[in-house]
Amino acid sequence: MNRSSHLSGLSRSPKIFAALLLMTLSASFSPCSTKAATKEVPFRSGEKFIYRTSWGMIPAGDAAIEVLPFKIYNGVRTYHFVMETRTNAALDLIYKIRERQDSYPDVHMSRTLYYSKKSAGEHPRDVVVTFDWEKMTATYTNFGQTETPVSIKAGTFDPLSLFFVIRLHTLKGGEVLEIPVTDGKKLIATKARVARREKVVIDGKPYDTYLIIPEMERLDKVFGKEREPDMKIWFTADEKKLPVKIQTKVAVGSFVFELISVTD
Repeated sequence: MNRSSHLSGLSRSPKIFAALLLMTLSASFSPCSTKAATKEVPFRSGEKFIYRTSWGMIPAGDAAIEVLPFKIYNGVRTYHFVMETRTNAALDLIYKIRERQDSYPDVHMSRTLYYSKKSAGEHPRDVVVTFDWEKMTATYTNFGQTETPVSIKAGTFDPLSLFFVIRLHTLKGGEVLEIPVTDGKKLIATKARVARREKVVIDGKPYDTYLIIPEMERLDKVFGKEREPDMKIWFTADEKKLPVKIQTKVAVGSFVFELISVTD
């Protein structure tokens, strides 16, 4: 069965955010994180965040995270989350990024059903990750080349959907959320630690936030931790839990994403 027969009506799928999203936050939460909200979901179709990106003190481009209308995948109703990232002309000379990621978790936000990433630049990708929940595997394909499926756990999410999973929780300092994540190539045990409450100011506007620091390790890794780029995310300390600031370290330094526009 070809890909189009699996996914009805989906738009074409698209390294800063690759690292971010491997943390980038289920049915298999640990006891300390089983408080996944039974409240109204704090996001809906039409929500869109626009970020200004900087590399140190240098303007670097922009990014957007958006909730599109519901889709049907293999007969299951899903959310459709999208993230697009673009560096500006000046940074293109150093570290060009044109990337789109699409995530399709079920409407109960209990697991991911499909994920894709398409990027141009220094390391182009055309990635599709399919989830087989009967076999408990995820399969990674890049430019049509399929790799060996990896085992997944109940409640596994893709990198992008984690931005939304974490928003389902009541955040408080010291809490640790444990969520399995896969990009199709490996399964990662993600621990998102609520470090502290902190004020963030963007363009003179103050935000009351919780600082979230993700910690990741390979679930199949026996000794030590696999090093991942340092990451910090600031979510507003209200019912919406908007991700107003993101900081991530990549090969060429640190990037900061600051929220400059919200449509909800």
